Amino acid sequence: MSAAHKNLHSKLSIGGLLITLGIIYGDIGTSPLYVMKAILGEYAINSDIVLGGISCVFWTLTLQTTIKYVLITLSADNHGEGGIFALYALVKKTKIQWLIVPAIIGGSALLADGIITPPISISSAVEGIRAFYPTMETETIISIVIAILFILFTIQQFGTKLVGKFFAPMMLIWFAMLGTLGAIQIFHYPEVIKAVNPYYAYHLLSIHPDGFFVLGFVFLCTTGAEALYSDMGHCGRKNIRISWIFVKATLVLNYFGQAAYLIHHEGSTLQQLGGENGNPFYLIMPHWFLPFGIVVATLAAVIASQALISGSFTLINEAMRLNFWPKVKIKYPTEVKGQLYIPSINWLLFFGCVGIVLHFEKSGNMEHAYGLAIILCMIMTTILLNYYLIMKRVKLYFMVPLITIYLLIEFSFLFANITKFAEGGYVTLIIAILLISIMTIWYLAKKINKSYTKIIKIDDYKKVLVELSKDLSIPKYATHLVYMTNANRVDELEEKVIYSILQKRPKRADIYWFVHVNILTEPYKTEYKVTEIARDDIYRIDFNLGFREPTKINLMFREVIRDMVKRGEVDITSRYESLNKNNIIGDFKFVLSEKFLSNDNDLRWHENIIMNSYFFIKKLSLSEERAFGLDSSSVKIEKFPMVLHAPENIGLTRIIKN
Repeated sequence: MSAAHKNLHSKLSIGGLLITLGIIYGDIGTSPLYVMKAILGEYAINSDIVLGGISCVFWTLTLQTTIKYVLITLSADNHGEGGIFALYALVKKTKIQWLIVPAIIGGSALLADGIITPPISISSAVEGIRAFYPTMETETIISIVIAILFILFTIQQFGTKLVGKFFAPMMLIWFAMLGTLGAIQIFHYPEVIKAVNPYYAYHLLSIHPDGFFVLGFVFLCTTGAEALYSDMGHCGRKNIRISWIFVKATLVLNYFGQAAYLIHHEGSTLQQLGGENGNPFYLIMPHWFLPFGIVVATLAAVIASQALISGSFTLINEAMRLNFWPKVKIKYPTEVKGQLYIPSINWLLFFGCVGIVLHFEKSGNMEHAYGLAIILCMIMTTILLNYYLIMKRVKLYFMVPLITIYLLIEFSFLFANITKFAEGGYVTLIIAILLISIMTIWYLAKKINKSYTKIIKIDDYKKVLVELSKDLSIPKYATHLVYMTNANRVDELEEKVIYSILQKRPKRADIYWFVHVNILTEPYKTEYKVTEIARDDIYRIDFNLGFREPTKINLMFREVIRDMVKRGEVDITSRYESLNKNNIIGDFKFVLSEKFLSNDNDLRWHENIIMNSYFFIKKLSLSEERAFGLDSSSVKIEKFPMVLHAPENIGLTRIIKN
């Protein structure tokens, strides 16, 4: 890990705090746009409900966001990286097999949620225009929202740096505005502070027309907590913890301010106060301030979406390293480590968002779909966190009550959110199930794949390879023949590699290289080690790369060879006499093997489904050569049949003529 990067996590800086506001707090920061509106719905305003509502919000932000995420979960970082997959990578060490289930469900739910956050935040903000043009058509609003989404997803390729520079000051203005607007209202009606008493929260459940299910709306105030954990690698833990103090203060002020305003207008409905889209968030603004307020809110909503988009990239990247997701192309737009851009995911998210906007039309309808997926993710995080705390040997009398309380809170939220399934929650769940199935198929297929890969000892074939390399009766295939191998031990090799060299068409080369790439659990490291198997004939190179490092084998391999030549460990000039005299470097040929499902398989039905889906998804994903960063000019791809269960003898009978 580079020193500069390590500092990102340990040091506090004004710049770091600002960027944290811009990248991380978008989602939580824009919740005042829709929470109170959702809690009140179309009913007449009643002061007990208002007080109960903000009391619930206050305690949810305290227990769920502050204590669970900011204080406890942020401590569980995998070398500075956060997110549910990083947490899984940590608890994987406990060797408990089934922990992969919460990891996959949680990751998929978070991604599904990334598809609904941008539309709900941006629609809520844009609908504020109706305060001026009450007659504005829904179609016009939808087109504005889609245009904003398009711009947002197009700028992703320039990296968080560009985005952060503009976002940070914007969010600072946004939070300052939240706090100020709220404080002014509280000044007029200070009694509202009594809502800090949790009795009001409890009382709300018995008096709200929706009863217990009102928690489904309260929950919307903490949905960004999971994204906050995923984006830890972009900003650093200290920066997140310190800036949360400011963020939480402004959020609480704004919620209490909205409540103070609403209690003043007891008896009316939101629709009477602000037209069809009456929103307490805009109602507490003086009329002259509205245009400014709407612009700031829209920008803040766009920024809120950013947190989830960056989080999704981080998530998919980690899923790829854990073998949950097919290899896709990753770009690193900035010098800052930990910031990446995945084109395929970017555009998938974009089309998903547009689909949601067209399907639900209004932010009010989206609120119904929102929250179901994210609460699933939070429960899964709690389960993994439990094992993390066990692993860290935290005292039982501290851990058991803690995890029990959080499971109780989260299951209550889950239960309250269940009703949302029919009203639109099914959309996010369908997306989540689709993602879960891709991850499961990929993981299981890789496992099946591994169990049928035959591994052999290199020593058994060392003599043959050395002799082949000197056998002039076979035409030379390449000066340097490089095979990528998955065998973890230095003295082992897959059988198919030897089969390719000796049997497919004997491949004579001056030097055989076997290259293995090992992805580490820490994010930043580039090391390699060389094993000489036969002097000037057979070498093995192992690369140890951090899970955030780009895999560029072509460049790395060249660097290793240059280093070996400098140390006089290997002679890479061509062995053709005429070229050797003039010190011409020999040619390199990489051989990659691609498997296909053989016709000679007796597969069980579930293996059949898994393997066929696997090969179908594989067609859509990144090819091996591009994943390893190789130039196609020097790569030969060989196809190997994959035989899982070879059928028994067929039992042929020979006919003999008399």
